[in-house]
Formats: sequence, C-alpha cells, structure tokens
Amino acid sequence: MSEPPRPRIAIAMKGYPRLSETFIAQELLGLQQGGLSFSIWSLRRPTDAARHLMHQQIAAPVSYLPEYLHEEPGRVLRGLGSALLRPRMIRLAAVVLRDLARDRTRNRLRRFGQACVMARELPAEITHLHVHYLHTPASVIRYAALLRGLTWSFSAHAKDIWTTPDWEKREKIADAAWGVTCTQDGHRELARLTERPDKVALVHHGLDLARFPAPPAVRRGRDGRDPADPVRFVTIGRAVEKKGFDDLLAALAALPPELHWRLSHIGGGEKLASLRALAEKLGLSGRITWTGPKAQQDVVAALREADLFVLPSKQAVDGDRDGLPNVVMEAASQALPIVATDFAGIPEFVRDGVEGVLVAPGDITALSRQLAELAADPARRALLGQAAFKRLAEAFSAAAGLDRIRTALLESAAAARRS
Repeated sequence: MSEPPRPRIAIAMKGYPRLSETFIAQELLGLQQGGLSFSIWSLRRPTDAARHLMHQQIAAPVSYLPEYLHEEPGRVLRGLGSALLRPRMIRLAAVVLRDLARDRTRNRLRRFGQACVMARELPAEITHLHVHYLHTPASVIRYAALLRGLTWSFSAHAKDIWTTPDWEKREKIADAAWGVTCTQDGHRELARLTERPDKVALVHHGLDLARFPAPPAVRRGRDGRDPADPVRFVTIGRAVEKKGFDDLLAALAALPPELHWRLSHIGGGEKLASLRALAEKLGLSGRITWTGPKAQQDVVAALREADLFVLPSKQAVDGDRDGLPNVVMEAASQALPIVATDFAGIPEFVRDGVEGVLVAPGDITALSRQLAELAADPARRALLGQAAFKRLAEAFSAAAGLDRIRTALLESAAAARRS
C-alpha cells in the first residue's frame, strides 16, 4: 500500500482546533475530502476541552509554534540561527524593522520569532502557505514566506479586517499571491486598499448541509402564554462586546411580564461573568441557561429544541465586528427563524421579513418588540424558518466556495514548483 502524497501546502491559523471556528474546520475537512493534501500550523495550542466531530475527521498533521518564545528557547534559538544563515534574511530584516517602527510591541517580535521557527521546520516539499486571519497569523506567515522564498495567500474574516491598521493590511495584500474574504462588507474594505481589486475575492463560507440533520418535521407551537412551556430563545457566540449580548439582556428585561420565555446561551468568552452579573441585576437569572462552549452536535441539539435564534451583533469600541457568523446559517439549517441586527455580513444572508427580522444595532426597544411579536406568533416563526432553510440550501452551499479555494491553492502550489 503506497503512502499518501506528502503535503505541498501548509495552512496556518492562530489556534487549532477551536470550537468557535467551525467555518475553518468545515473548510479544512472539505479540502481534505476534495483530495487536497496539506499540513496545519497553529500559533498556539488549543484551549477548548471539547472538539467538534469535524476536528476528529481531519487527518492533516498539526504543528504547533511556540506561543511564547521564552517557553521554548532552544527551538527559538535554532530558528533564529537558521534564519541568519539564509540569504533572504536581509530582506526580511528590513520588513520587520519597518513594521517595528510603526508597531513597537512585543507581539511583533514574537511573530518574527515564530516565523523563524516555522521557516526552519517547514518540510522542503512545502511550496505554498495559506493563512486564516490577516492580523497576527498573517504576520507570521508573511515573514516565514519571505525567509523561505515561498508564495502565500490568506483568508480574511472579521476582527482581522476591522482592527488591523490600513498600512499593514495594504502591505500584506500587496505581498500575498491572492486572498479571499467571506462578506461583501469585508471585501469592500480590502478592495479599497489594493490597486488590484481582483486580488481579493469574495467567497462565502456557506454551510455543508450534509453535516446536519434535516430540520425538525414539526415544532411545538409555543406562544409564551403557558408558564409550563415557555418560548425558547437560543443565542450562540463568544461573550465579547461585538456580539451584543448586553443589548439582548436589556431587550429581554423589557419583554411583557405576561410573556413566558427562556434563553439558552452557548459559548465562552471574556465577558461571560459580567453578563451573568447583568442578568442577575436585571432579574433574569432564573430564565437563562449559560451552557458554556459546546461541540457541534450539542449546538445542533439546542437549535432543534429552540423556537427562535437571536444574535444582536454590533461594532465594538475597538472597531471589531462580525462577518457573517456561521451560527446564523447553522440556525437556518434547523429552520429556525432569526432575529438579528442589520449589520456587517448578516443582511447578506438574512433579508428582513423573509428569513427573519433585522433591527438596527443597539436598538434595544426594537429588539425587544420583535422578540415579543415572534414569541407570540408560532405560525410566522414557521414561515421565516422555512425561508431561512431554503435560502441556505439554494444560495449558501459550502461546495462552491470550497472548490474555488481548493483550485487556487493547487494552482499556487503548482506555480511555485515550476518557478
């Protein structure tokens, strides 16, 4: 039995595996199923205790770079020593020093050290690098590619687009062979920073419906009048500012007192404790379940039990914002109606009054009103949920985007071998 071909492509990301990044896992698994051989490089080790089934199915070898350079000094010193012997080190040093002049942080030095380690440890047969996220992960891959004389490409998503300085995005796009991003909002932002707008393509993640059960044939017609059978809201996402969960709690507190409801929040995050405290202050604690992060099979089970999905995304103070959250499409996979904000990439999927209801970011009064109206109207919820599933199946399949990325990666690797 012959051995599988050794990878010619390395795909990098900040952390692998991560429960909150199902879109990356879906892409990796899809590329593998499409016959692409690749290795995975992660800037840090996983922090989630659980893993998605997709992660268990991904067979690519995984290499972890030292997250903090002092933790593996021998490995870092070997990387630096190897880098100093490479003729391309002069060019890389100029780039790093220019970056340091504009970003005088230890983080920048750490990325340089990680890049030296990666450049030394990459197998000789690797001819192309691809990276998820255009901020710190792309810095490592850009530096490593310069040092090894390789081509590289990127997938930009959300925070990396909106919190990275223009100068840095502009220079990375110029150096990369090509890039993709997953929302029209993000594509417009990146396209304005390059003289070649075609260098960055819009490729929606979509969803692989083969990984999900068919939506429930029948849902209970809960309308919030029965205290023994309250309407069930569900929301999913890390407890960070851009998700708008503080707005959601305020909207729930403003619901009519005669409406019986429960909320389940799935996800971890830095603001979880403060959100729980806010729920306590608002008198909502008895109605909310904070489940923490969950593997995808548990997420799907929660979606199937729910009556309504809600996600009031907004822009954070530091400029961070969502793209098109995968959880919106996952809710649609189970024919759940969606209440969300008319913001970022969400309206690219959810059309107001068709697949769900959209309100302005931060409009707590409108959010509360729409939750109350839909909670009391199971017939309308069913129509919106069916429309959401139909849009997902017809316009947001993962297959088309995966084919484009797979083709681009293969072409890049082949071109590098010929040069």
